[in-house]
Order: sequence, then C-alpha cells, then structure tokens
Amino acid sequence: MSNQRQQKPTLTGQRFKTRKRDEKERFDPSQFQESIVQGLNQTGTDLEAVAKFLDTSGAKLDYRRYAETLFDILVAGGMLAPGGTLSDDVICTDFCLFKAQEDMETMQAYAQVFNKLIRRYKYLEKGFEEEIKKLLLFLKGFTESERNKLAMLTGILLANCNLSASILSSLFNENLVKEGVSACFAVKLFKSWLSEKDINSVAASLRKVGMDNRLMELFPANKRSCEHFSKYFTDAGLKELSDFARNQQSIGARKELQKELQEQMSRGDPLKDIIVYVQEEIKKNNISEQTMIGLIWSSVMSSVEWNKKEELVTEQAIKHLKVTPLLRGSAVPSLSGSCDNKPEYCYDNIHFMKAFQKIVVLLYKADVLSEEAILKWYNEAHLTKGKSVFLEQMKKFVEWLKNAEEESESEEEEAD
Repeated sequence: MSNQRQQKPTLTGQRFKTRKRDEKERFDPSQFQESIVQGLNQTGTDLEAVAKFLDTSGAKLDYRRYAETLFDILVAGGMLAPGGTLSDDVICTDFCLFKAQEDMETMQAYAQVFNKLIRRYKYLEKGFEEEIKKLLLFLKGFTESERNKLAMLTGILLANCNLSASILSSLFNENLVKEGVSACFAVKLFKSWLSEKDINSVAASLRKVGMDNRLMELFPANKRSCEHFSKYFTDAGLKELSDFARNQQSIGARKELQKELQEQMSRGDPLKDIIVYVQEEIKKNNISEQTMIGLIWSSVMSSVEWNKKEELVTEQAIKHLKVTPLLRGSAVPSLSGSCDNKPEYCYDNIHFMKAFQKIVVLLYKADVLSEEAILKWYNEAHLTKGKSVFLEQMKKFVEWLKNAEEESESEEEEAD
C-alpha cells in the first residue's frame, strides 16, 4: 500500500453557468425612471390615463424595488437628491404634482392617482408613507407653491385614510420648526384635511398614533404654549384645531393634577396643603368646580385597592370614605355641591352599583353633598347610564328629604 496521499480528482474542460435567479441584479433606477417619465410624457395631463399607465406598468416594471424613485417622479418629476433638489443627470417630466395647478380639485384628482396605485399594489403602502416622511423633511428645498400642493395632497390622503397621521412626526424636525416651515405647512395640511373630514375624525386619527398631544411641537420651545398655538391657528382660520389643542392640554393638566392628588393622599399629606394645592390648580388651569369634583372623587376612589368580592365592596367603600379627609366635614366647601360624578363612577365600576345609595347618604351626612344637589340630580340632572337602577335606590331617601323639607317649611310658616 502506497504511503503517498491520493490526489483528489479535478474536473476540467467544463464551465458552469450561474443561474439567472442566483445573480444579484445591480440597483440602477435610471432605466426605471426613463420608462416612467416616458409613459407620463405620453399620457400628459390626463390623470385617468396616468392611473391606467401606472396600473399596467406594474406588471413589467419593478415597483417594489424602485418605489422611492416612482414616488419621487410622481411628486417632483424626477429623482430627488438629498435636500429636495432634482437630480439633473436623468430626463424629468413636467407631468407631476409639483407642476400641477395649485387648487383643491386638482389635488383631489392627484390623490385618486396615488389611491388607485396603492390599492392595486398593496406592497407600496409602507414605501409611500416613508416617501411622504422624506418629502416633509425636504420641505426647505421646495418652493412655497410646491409645499402648498404637497400639504393639500397630504391632507386629502390623511382624510381618506391613505396615510397614517404618524407621518406628521417629520414636521417636528428642529430645523423646520425653528424656521417656521412646519407650522406654515401644517396650516395648509389641516385646512385640506378639515375640508374633507370634521374635527372629530381628525382628532381620532391623531389619537390613534399618539399625535394628539404633540401638536405644540410645531413651534420652537420658547413659543410652545397653548396661547401661541391658539392665536396662530385661529388667525389662520383653524379655530377648530385651536380648540382641540386647548382641550388636549387641559386633559393633560387634569391627568397630572389627579396623579399628584393621588400621590399626596397616599403620602398622607396634611389636609390643608391638599386644599391649597387644589385651589391653586383651579385658578392656574382654569378648571371648573364641576371638573375638580370629578378629579377629587376619582383620586379618592383610586387611592385604595378594592376587594374583588362584590358583597364586601360596599362595606369597604363606606369605611374608606368615612376616613378620607377630603370628604369629611366639607373639607373643600366650594366643591360640595354636585352629585353628578358618583353614579357615572358606580356605573363604570359595576361592583359599586349596589353601594350608590349608601355612598350618597354618607356624603350627605358629612355635608359634602347638599340636599339641593341630591334633589336636583334626582329630578333632572341624572345621566342615562344606570338611570333606573340609581333612581330606584334613591327613591326612599329622596322622599325622606322632601318630607323633611316640607316639615321645615311648615315650621317656618308657624313661626312667622
């Protein structure tokens, strides 16, 4: 047996071809751009023809790979370089959003082109949102007219749910905010959006993506106040948006106030300090007494972990309220007149429904609820939530109050 290592056989004289699907295609958007530009130049201003051309071209051209190039062309006429300027090395088209007429009717027609394209090719949805975010960052590189058209188009697409309101995050870019570009663009965008939908629809879209509390960020830090926001957008004819932002700020302030109240209670802070804090917050945030009652009530009821057994909750609630300083002996006399919050709270927290009457009687005896407030609620101010249950519970007590009132009046007449 030979000690020499046997050589491995080698193949010679044969060449292997790499299969096409294994070859990595070079990224070259220039040929793609030429095809799209040529097609747009042939269709001209007929947007129906444009939509049809884009529909059929998707079967031949790689929309998935060149989505950014496609949207650049449809918006600006050609590929955009960083900053928003057109690349000049490839032919461009005049048949695009930026070259169109600056009016709502035309922008709605363009919105339909994008809508049809993305409905046909669903995979373009994410790429389109990324494109809009990018375009918003490029705003300084566009002319005023181009910005206006982009704002109107974006507003229409937001109204028709073709875009998520999360794209607005690009407007919080520091440079755009500092130079006032973001706020100016937002005016046009929201006017367009509100021409299609009402403020409730706009608010819902903003809340869905957590943008409802961020609108103040359209302004620099030194101008980020409710007053400045309100004046700016009201003067621009968008009072609805101003009112919405003011309401959001108020909601935020109330949440912070309630959180602080709960912390003060859990720490066992002196009652007088809590009362001073409450009164200061009423003045500072212009909070109504009715709203403050609700906040105090929610804070009091949220400061304890309730028993999960329904039969024990009533007893626990009564014990808790008896020792709660804010509800003892009219601790906050200016806030002792309303019965509105208790039934709603008891309705939303089902275990408290049976405890409602006992809670009201307890608060009445503690001079937190007045006789007038209870009778007014019973006769006219009750909510529809749990109405029949609460009114039935309160029937005997209300009759007692009325009889006591009549006896009192009778005694006064005899004294006269």
